[in-house]
Parts: sequence; structure tokens; C-alpha cells
Amino acid sequence: PGSLAAYPGGIRLIYPTGPHRLRPSQIPGYVSATTTSQGGPLSTGGVADDEDDVDAWAWWRRDDRTGVYNGLDEGMDRIAETICEVGGVDAVMGFSQGGAAAAMVAALLEPGRKEKMEKAGGWRFPASFEDLECAPLKFSVVYSGFFAPHDDYKGLYEACEGRTKTLHYIGGLDTVVEESRSRGLVDRVGGDVVVHPGGHFVPIGKEWVAALVGFIRQAIEGGGVPTKEEEANVEDMDVPF
Repeated sequence: PGSLAAYPGGIRLIYPTGPHRLRPSQIPGYVSATTTSQGGPLSTGGVADDEDDVDAWAWWRRDDRTGVYNGLDEGMDRIAETICEVGGVDAVMGFSQGGAAAAMVAALLEPGRKEKMEKAGGWRFPASFEDLECAPLKFSVVYSGFFAPHDDYKGLYEACEGRTKTLHYIGGLDTVVEESRSRGLVDRVGGDVVVHPGGHFVPIGKEWVAALVGFIRQAIEGGGVPTKEEEANVEDMDVPF
């Protein structure tokens, strides 16, 4: 049985995969197997990177010259297709680029977003979301996320009636997504913020999961801070880690 009264049968977690395959060199923090820790070539024993063996996918690829997100439409289409296949979703969660994408999906499902984007110009409201039968989300959770700074995407972040409740996790030592980029997303979409003393990863310690559980309960049931009993049983919650 589920631990949330609104979902007595439990919840179902969906894990869509981005449509764009990444090369090893496109993955944040990548270090080639053919280089030393000082950045030079290996003299012996080096193994060439096998790009076909890397199972890494993205929702878009950023153009380093222009800052435009190439393939963003295909990424959002994949998410819309997944939402349609399961008959709608109540929330989204994501990490890193997935966190940025989760914030975008939450925005696209907010009432009046299409009109905001049309007025702002730039990136057009995705056609795949126009006929999507999915109510505005109950909440979103963003780990190490960031906003899209290019002007084409400013319509995504303009305030709409009924903003999605959002919880942001920021790593105080994150060197992949700098805190200023995550704070930029917070400034644009609002929400609660939890800062953990780690780097670019999803924190799974009890205190960090307890914050997530409390947020979800409040967003769905209107509850407050989790009790000691709830904190002691956070592993009973259907969270994806």
C-alpha cells in the first residue's frame, strides 16, 4: 500500500530517456581514458574510448556558440509522448539537464503558458503539448538544475497564474552546475531550496530524503514538516532512490 492517502495503491515512477545520444566528450566531468590526470596522452596501457558503449542521452544539445538548445523540440516531444502513453502525470523530477527539463515541463503545463511564450517571442510552445491531456502538475523537484539563459526561452519563465510548487536541491560544492545557475532558476520559477554540502549528485542521506518527503506531503496533502516517525520511515516512501 502507498504511504500517501491520495495514492492508496502507491505511485508509479516513469523514467523516460532523452532522444539525443551523447558522445563521451559531451558528458559533464568527462575525462578521456587516453589522457593522464595531467591532461597529456597515456604512454602505455591506454584504452581508446568506445563511444558505442556509452549509454548517455540528453534532452537537447547546447550550441556553444549561440547558447541555443538544439534538439529541444525533440526532447519535449519525447516527454509529451511519455506523458500521453501513461495517461498523464502528477509531478516531475530531474537531475542536472534533467532538472532543467523538469522545470520546463512544469512550466509548459501551467495555465496560460502558451500565451506567455507567444507574447515573449523566441522558442514556440511545443505542438506536442498543445493537445496533451494532463492537468497542471502538483509539484516538481529539481536536483542541480539550471535555467536556459538564451532570450529565446524567456517566455518559459515568466510568471503564470498557478505556478507549480517546486523544490530545488543545490550542491554547495557542485562544479558542474554552478550555484549561480541553479539560483537563476530559483529566481525565475520560485520554490523551496535545500542546499546540501556535496557536489553534482542526488543526495540520498536521511535528512535530505526527509526534506523531499515533507515537501511531497505538503504539496499533495497540505501537510507540514514530517514528524519524527515519518523521518524514521522515509524508506517507505516511493522515492526513486
